[in-house]
This record gives sequence, structure tokens and C-alpha cells, in this order.
Amino acid sequence: MMQIRIWLSHLYAWKKACETDGGTLSVPKGNYELSDIEFSGPCTGKTNFVLDGTIIAPEDPTPDIDHWIMFHNVDSLSISGTGTLDGNGASYWETTHDTTITSLKLNSVNKVDIRDIHSINSKKFHFNVHNCNDVTINNIHATAPEDSPNTDGIHLGKSDNIIINGGNIATGDDCISIGDGVTNTNITGVNCGPGHGISIGSLGQYEGEQEVRSIRVTNCNLKNTKNGLRIKTFAPSQPGLVSDITFEGNIVNNVDNPIIIDQHYCPHKKCEGGESSVLINGVKFIDVRGSSSVETGVKVDCSKSHPCKDIQLKGVSLTFEGKPTNAVCYSADVEFLGDDQTPSSCS
Repeated sequence: MMQIRIWLSHLYAWKKACETDGGTLSVPKGNYELSDIEFSGPCTGKTNFVLDGTIIAPEDPTPDIDHWIMFHNVDSLSISGTGTLDGNGASYWETTHDTTITSLKLNSVNKVDIRDIHSINSKKFHFNVHNCNDVTINNIHATAPEDSPNTDGIHLGKSDNIIINGGNIATGDDCISIGDGVTNTNITGVNCGPGHGISIGSLGQYEGEQEVRSIRVTNCNLKNTKNGLRIKTFAPSQPGLVSDITFEGNIVNNVDNPIIIDQHYCPHKKCEGGESSVLINGVKFIDVRGSSSVETGVKVDCSKSHPCKDIQLKGVSLTFEGKPTNAVCYSADVEFLGDDQTPSSCS
């Protein structure tokens, strides 16, 4: 009964905040249990959500709902505070589920600023930005055990003009994953690990996927991750396009596959034979430095039917146990620019 009262009070407080330009819904310090909830617009003007307490999700989510907390159809939204979203995911990870539940989802929300929020133990994704424009995410913290499945820190999909600055992400999957339809996105200064690195993809699984374009990942630190800077597409796949991608100034420390383009991605080993139909064109890896946990520091494994075009590496320095790493390249136009680069060519 207490949980129902808290749920209703949050909805009422949101309604009042939404009706007022500059209105605020505040969650004070303390612990609060809250079932799945949707905060919907449109609102009168800018709306603020301030989280200073800890909100705890139920162990058993509502069936067939893909979120715990969702903001929908809101223009001009601020989400901030020193509080924590506790997804309470431990028992959920132990069983198989078809629904990808996000702790905090933004759906059709524009002009958003998220800062300083902590998310722990999400059932699946921590943060999911879908069909949004003009989103800035500053200094968020997302943590879940290294073996927790599909607990991506931030997932982006079908969104434009996204900025992610700083923060610490340590999860059981991608620190940041970029799905189809994401354009004009800048990610900088993120600390990632453990986890599966920073990934574009996986792409090509569904019909009608949109282009991924103009993505910049700069000055991030990746430590003890299963992948580093990655682009991944299914094989076989639906058609798609990835273009104008830059990874620059990133540091890797004991990372599997520090630089990897994988166009034969098949996570469950149940893929039928064939090649990816996603074209990857115009990818730069600049000043990527540090240590690999495997001998191959650069792997570019592209589609035989749609070879990668214009892949450039400049100022890359990757070592394995103190020695130079190697690079392997398949079905790709790869150019190593400049001197004193490790690796310096495809083997």
C-alpha cells in the first residue's frame, strides 16, 4: 500500500510540475520503493526532476513493459541531483527475459539536460535515449556487476545532437551503445570499465534501420573491458550505413580488442551464413593509445559483399605485454597514416 501511495504522489507532483513553467518534482533524501511509472507531457514550459533520495525498483517488473521510469513527449527537461536509481536487478539477471527493461528511459523528449544521477543494478539498460533531440548527459554514474547481462550504461537510438560528458560507467555490457538512427553525437571524457567498451551497434538486425552518422568519441578512458572502440553489425543483415565516425585521444588499459570493426557479429552463435549489408564508410582512429590484453590490437573484419571504405589510423600506439600489437584486416580499405605507429600495417 505504501508503494501505491508513493506512486500516486509522484504522478500528482509531476502533473503539477508539468503544468507550471519551471515546475519541479523533487525526491528528497531517503529510500523509496516505486513501481514502473511514466511521466508524460506535453508540459507548459521547462520541467525539472530533482533526485536526491534513492528510488528502488520492484524485483518483479510489470510484464511486457520496457521501462521502469520513463519521460515521454516532453520538451525542455532537466534531470539532476545526487540521488540514486536502484534497479534491483540481481534476481532478474538469473533468468532469461525477452523484454529489455531500462531504469530511466527518455522517449520523444527534446532539450534535455541530465547530470550527476547515479544508477545501480539496472535490470537491463541503465539509461535509454530513444527518438530524442538535443540531449546533454553530464557526469552520470552507472554500475552493475561485470557478469550482469545486457546492463548497458547508456543506449542511444534514433536520436540527434547528443552530448555525453564525463561520468563513470562500470557494467556487464557496453558502457555506451549507439543504435541505428543516431546522428551528430559527441562523447567525451567517459571512464569505462569493466564492461564491453563503447560500441556502435549492433546494426543490421531489423528492416528499415536508419543511418548512423557523425559520431565523435574523444578522450575517454577504457580499463579492463572486453572490447574497446567497436563497430559491430550482424551477418547476414538488413541494409544500413555507418559514416563519418571519429575515435580520438582515447586511452585503453588491458582491453580486449582495443580497436575492432566486426561485421560478422553473432552473439548467440545461431546466425545463418551470409555477409552484412551494412556499409561502413569513413572511420578514423586517431591517437588511440595504451595496452591490449590480446596480441591483436586492431581487428577490421568487414563484409565481403559490402567492404569497409576509408578506414584511417593515425598516431595509434597499442602494446601487448610490453611488445607491439598486430593488426588484421579483411575486406577493408585501411590506411595507416604517419610514422612510428603500433601497429603500423595490416598483417
